[in-house]
Formats: sequence, C-alpha cells, structure tokens
Amino acid sequence: MNNDFEALVRRVAAASAASDLLQPPISAAELAGAERDLGFRLHPLLAALYRKAGNGGFGPADSVLPLRGGPDENWETSAVQAYQDRIPPEGADTWWSWPKGVVPVLDWGCARFACVDCHSEDGTVLLFDPNAIGDQDLSRAWFVAAGSLAEWLVTWLDERGRYEEDAVDGGFGRTRWADAASRMRSDPAAG
Repeated sequence: MNNDFEALVRRVAAASAASDLLQPPISAAELAGAERDLGFRLHPLLAALYRKAGNGGFGPADSVLPLRGGPDENWETSAVQAYQDRIPPEGADTWWSWPKGVVPVLDWGCARFACVDCHSEDGTVLLFDPNAIGDQDLSRAWFVAAGSLAEWLVTWLDERGRYEEDAVDGGFGRTRWADAASRMRSDPAAG
C-alpha cells in the first residue's frame, strides 16, 4: 500500500467498521483479476481501500460498491460490472459513450453515480447525472464532485459533505467536468 494513503485507509476502515454493509477486503489476486477485467489499473487509493478497508460497504452512506461480486440484498451490481455495463460493445452504432477508466463506485439512484477517474493522477471523483441534461450530449452530464478521491473521503470523514443532497441537486451550481467530451468517444475501439 502506498504510504501516502495508509493513514487515510485506516481512517476509512475505522469509520466503516460498524457498518452492516461492510464486506471483507479482497485479496491481491482478486484485485488483479478485477483490473484485468476492467482493462486498466485502479487508482492506487481505490485499490488500497478495496484491499484494506473492504470489498464495498464503506464511504458515504456506507455504500461504496463492491469491486467484484454479484447482486445481493445490498447491491444490484459491482464496480467492475457497472463499468462494463456502460462500455458499448466494440463497433456498436450508438450515441452512448462512457469515459475509459472512469469507474462507478457509488450508486446515488435515479441513474446517478459517483465515479473515480482511474486515469487521473489524483483519482478525481466525478458525478454522472444524466438527469441534469435535456439532450443526448452525455458529456454535459459529468460534474466534478471532488478534485481527488482522498479529498472526497476526507470531506465525508470530517462530516463536511452532504453527499445525499449534493447527489440530487440536479447539477445546479456544479462544475462540469471539462475533460468529459474529450474522454468520451462514440467508437469504443478508438483510444
């Protein structure tokens, strides 16, 4: 585990220890398999959380999705499955596009997800909210929830965030993710 994240991972684990939703951490082999299925490595902090805090059930509302695992009474999907479900099949003729490397980690309901950009150095946390747009331009449905995964978690730990209200505000007053259009593509085989 990256030493920069050890204290934060311990804080998250301690804050979530009493949660009925907290699942046991995953093994290194399970992490490697999930990353193989995704086609990229998770952000190091997100990987450390799954390895040391638990396989879901931690974070805001004790509701971070399990990395892998099937539907159960607590979650309809896993982070890996939620990502794979949003990537159009190669060669599909669709207007739908999802940015590569952006993993849904928390389902806010009503098609809204908190996601971690695993291709950004800081693990930017994004809110995907298709309800905030009136057209099919999905690049406008992306908002920056936090500049980094660490910032998002510290805000939750310090009880400075009201994530449930933020998630349902329809995107008003939010900063749109500037890289959304360039990171989304209609041809999944391209880049």
